[in-house]
Amino acid sequence: MINAMNTAGFSPIRPKERYIILDALRGLALFGICLANFPEFSLYSFLKSDVAAGMPTAGIDRVIRYLQYIFIDGKFYTLFSLLFGIGFAILISNAVRKQADGFRVFYRRMGILLVIGFLHLMFIWSGDILVLYALIGLFLPLFRNVSNRGLLVTSAVLLLLPVGVDASTALWGIDLSAPVVRIQQYFCGKYGITDANFAYWLRDADAYADVFKFLIQGAFVRMQEFIDGNRVFKVMGLFLLGFYMGRNRLYARLDEHKQLLKRVFIYGLAIGLPVSVFYARSALNDYPYGLVGHSVLYAVSVFPLGLAYVAGFCLWYLRRKEGKVFRLLAVPGRMALTNYIGQSVWGMVIFYGIGLGWGAGMGLLYVVLIATGVYFMEIVFSRFWLRYCRFGPLEWIWRMLTYGKWFKLLK
Repeated sequence: MINAMNTAGFSPIRPKERYIILDALRGLALFGICLANFPEFSLYSFLKSDVAAGMPTAGIDRVIRYLQYIFIDGKFYTLFSLLFGIGFAILISNAVRKQADGFRVFYRRMGILLVIGFLHLMFIWSGDILVLYALIGLFLPLFRNVSNRGLLVTSAVLLLLPVGVDASTALWGIDLSAPVVRIQQYFCGKYGITDANFAYWLRDADAYADVFKFLIQGAFVRMQEFIDGNRVFKVMGLFLLGFYMGRNRLYARLDEHKQLLKRVFIYGLAIGLPVSVFYARSALNDYPYGLVGHSVLYAVSVFPLGLAYVAGFCLWYLRRKEGKVFRLLAVPGRMALTNYIGQSVWGMVIFYGIGLGWGAGMGLLYVVLIATGVYFMEIVFSRFWLRYCRFGPLEWIWRMLTYGKWFKLLK
C-alpha cells in the first residue's frame, strides 16, 4: 500500500539499476528525431517547391525525402512515446517498492517538464513535443488500475480514433484548427511575416528579437499541427501501450518474450513497410487518397513499423548484448532531455541568422549529413559528461526540482 503523503527516501533509480536496452532505445529515438527535425531547423521544409527543385542536390533530395517519410516520419516519436509510458510504469513500481507516493512525484515531474517544454517552445524552437507529453502525461495515473487487456484495447482505440475524427471533419466540413490558424495569421500580420519571407525569416534574423517573433507565431503553428494531426489521441495511445509494456516488465524479460518480439517484428515490417511507401506518396503529393485515406495509411504504416523497430532492436540486443553499438547509443539515451533540447540549440546556432545563418541555403542531403554530425557530437559530449557526472545537466535539474532535494552531480 502506497503511503499517500510519503515521498521521503524516494529517489530516481541509480545507474546500476538502469536497463541498457531502454537507454539504447532512447539513444536510437534521439537519432531518428534529429533526422526528422533538422529539415525544419534548416528551413528546407519551408522552401517553395521550385526553390527546392533548383538546389544542386535536388535529385538526391527527392529520394531522401521519400525515404524519410517511409522510414523516419512518425516512427521515432512512436518510440519516444512508448518509452515515456514505460518510464511511468517504472516510477510507480519504484514507488510501491519504497512505500512512497509515486503519483505525487509523477505530477511534480510532469509540472517541471511542462515548464521546460514551454521555455523550449517559446524561446528556442516551436517544434517542441515536451509540452504535449507533459499535459497528456497528467492523465496517465487515471489508468493505473486498468487491466492489461483494458490498456491494450484503449490504446488500440486511441491509435485508430484519428481515422474517425478525420472522417467526421471531412463529412461535416469542420476545420477544428481554424481558431488557432487565425491567431497565427494575426501574429504574422503584426510582425510582417509573409508567404514570401516565411522560409527566410529565421535565416535573415540578425537579432534574437526577430527570432522570438517567429517563435510566437510558430507556437500556434505547432498547435495547429497537433490538432490537425490528432496528436493527442496518438500520443495517449502510445503512452498506454508503453505503460502496458512497463507494468509487465517486458524490457526486463526479453528472453521470455522472444517469440512475441519475432512476431511483432515480422508482422510490423510486413504490414508497415509496404504501406509506408503509399503513406510517403500521399504525404508528398497533397493527399491523393484524400484526408481519410491518408489517416488510414498513417495508422497502418507508422505504428506497425515503429513497433517493428522496437522489436527488431530488442532481438538484435538479445543476440549481441555486449555489442558496442548498444553501449554507444545508451550514452546519449541516459541524458535524453539534455540532448533533445541540445539538438534545438544546435539547429539555432547552425541555421539561424543569429548564428551561422546556413538556413534555407542547402539541399536535404547536406541537412541529413549535418544532423548525423550533430548526433555524433552529442554522443561525444554525453560520454565526456557522464565520465565525471551522475546525470545530464537538465536531468540533474529536473530530478532535484521533482524530488525537492539536492543530488550530488559529480561522481
